[in-house]
Amino acid sequence: MDSLFRGTLWTLLILFTLPHLTCNMLCTGSCLCGFNGAVKCVGNTITDIPQNLPIHTYLLQLNDTDMNVINERSLAERNLLLRFSLTHSHLHAIHPNAFQVAPQLRSIKLSSNDLSTVPAKVFSPLVTLEQLHLDENQLETITPDMFEGLVSLLVLDLSQNKLTSPVSDVFDGLTNLTFLNLGRNSINKLPPTIFHSLTNLRNLMIYNNQLEVLEAGIFDKLGNLLELKIHHNQITSLPPHVFWSLKNLMILTLSSNRLQAIPEKTFYNMPKLTKLTIYNNPLLSLPDQLMGHMPDMTEFYLFSTNLTTVPGNLFANMSGLLRLNFHLNDKLRELPSDLFCCLPKLDKLSLKSNDLLYLHPNLFSGLTTLGILLLNDNKLKSLPDNIFQGLGGVLTVDLRRNHLETLSGDTFFSNSVLKGLALGGNPWDCTCSIRGIAKWIRQHKHDVLDRQDVICHSPVYQQLRTVGSLQDEEFNFCDAKKLKSTSTTTLPTTTLMTTHGITQQDTILSTTPTARPATFPTTVLPTTLQTPTTNEPNEEFLPTTENPSSHYILPNFYGTLVIEQGPEFVHHNLYKGWVYVWFLPSDAGLTGLLMFCYILLVAAGLVLIFAAVFCMYRLNKSMDELKAEWAHPPE
Repeated sequence: MDSLFRGTLWTLLILFTLPHLTCNMLCTGSCLCGFNGAVKCVGNTITDIPQNLPIHTYLLQLNDTDMNVINERSLAERNLLLRFSLTHSHLHAIHPNAFQVAPQLRSIKLSSNDLSTVPAKVFSPLVTLEQLHLDENQLETITPDMFEGLVSLLVLDLSQNKLTSPVSDVFDGLTNLTFLNLGRNSINKLPPTIFHSLTNLRNLMIYNNQLEVLEAGIFDKLGNLLELKIHHNQITSLPPHVFWSLKNLMILTLSSNRLQAIPEKTFYNMPKLTKLTIYNNPLLSLPDQLMGHMPDMTEFYLFSTNLTTVPGNLFANMSGLLRLNFHLNDKLRELPSDLFCCLPKLDKLSLKSNDLLYLHPNLFSGLTTLGILLLNDNKLKSLPDNIFQGLGGVLTVDLRRNHLETLSGDTFFSNSVLKGLALGGNPWDCTCSIRGIAKWIRQHKHDVLDRQDVICHSPVYQQLRTVGSLQDEEFNFCDAKKLKSTSTTTLPTTTLMTTHGITQQDTILSTTPTARPATFPTTVLPTTLQTPTTNEPNEEFLPTTENPSSHYILPNFYGTLVIEQGPEFVHHNLYKGWVYVWFLPSDAGLTGLLMFCYILLVAAGLVLIFAAVFCMYRLNKSMDELKAEWAHPPE
């Protein structure tokens, strides 16, 4: 039974592999023949189409060969061959009758060769040809007779050649063409009627050329066009309504041209548009009426322009927009308050690397579905307290590298699902106004991704501290009642005696930043003030209140000395009702000398420690030697 089963398996294996083995045996050494009739030949030993190929070959691919001519009989006796490809070779000539022996061909690919011209009517026998690829050659001109007879052609690729000025009737016989690629040539002008016979065209590529203008009416007959790519040209202006006939257009790329202005209503009558690019143009302004109804637009890019502002209704007709990349405009300073009013589905908004100075409080109020908001690398100095109030679902907010000095503690109060906030690279002012956001950062430290980079820039004695490290008790003095002045009476100065007998004037430090002194004398502040004398008005003193009796009363320090603008290093001590304060001047030279002395002392200490350890080691060794001598006295 087992032998019968094994015999059956061997029989089936032979039956399945025999056709494949037979096919491979018929292949030449440089070719690989597939069981389904596909043959691929590679190598510079190939100078012509191999003859010993399977009779049922329908696909023949020749790559990296030394074949430079397709002869009159090269494709003879290949009655089942439908697709022929000769690429990355040195082909520079085609016999005028090369394809008469293979009229059944459906696809010809002659990409990446050295063809500088193609004989007239060379493809005329190929009435069923659907695809013709002549890209990456050296073609300088194309003529109508080159494509004569190709009534069934659907795809024509002429990209990456040296075409400059094709004639107006060059494509007149290709009425069934659906795909035309003229990209990456040197075309500087297109006749206004060149595409008028291509009424079935779906995809038109004219990118990476040298076009300076688009003629009026050039796209008038392309009502079925779905994709039009004109990016990376030198177009300086657009005719009015040039795209109005493209009612089925879904993709339009105009980026990387030289447009400074766009005519009014240019993008009207394209309701099926899903992708539009006008970025990387030196645009100076945009008209109030530019975008028509585009409910299917899901992504829009507008960057690298010279715009300073935009119309408030620019995105109003893009109700289906999911991603808006309105960034990298280094002159964009102002955004209308209703700019994002009509984007109920927007998930990502990038406004990074603009020149924004201010944001309207209601700018984002309609973006209820927004998940990502990028505002980094602008010049924002402050934000309205309720700027993010409507963003209940926002997950990421990037505010890095702006000019923010403080934020309200309620700025992110309504953003309950916020998990990725970035605040680093801002000049945070760690005075009383920072109290609220500092507390919020402490309570949401895991949500602030760069909390170690959120660093105080002022006052100087708080520099290099992280905002999140500031504690509530450090702001107790902010709750003290502020003194107001309605008269010219000033706070007094009193003469006090230190414990060393040195007289100094009592110094009152304001919470308002003042000019920084060059040196800071030793100052003693009493916990209570003595009866003062009245001096002449001085603008450097704090104003008094309306009640004269309150001129002399200041809130207690409670053991904490508060300095807004002063030296880097402060130390104080409370002793018997007196506050003793020592200041270390912020002079750079003195500070450097002190640091050098400190390092020198540390180094000296380390040397002494190592010396002591070594001495102990030597002493211990000597003691061991003495013990050994006493244990074994000489006889």
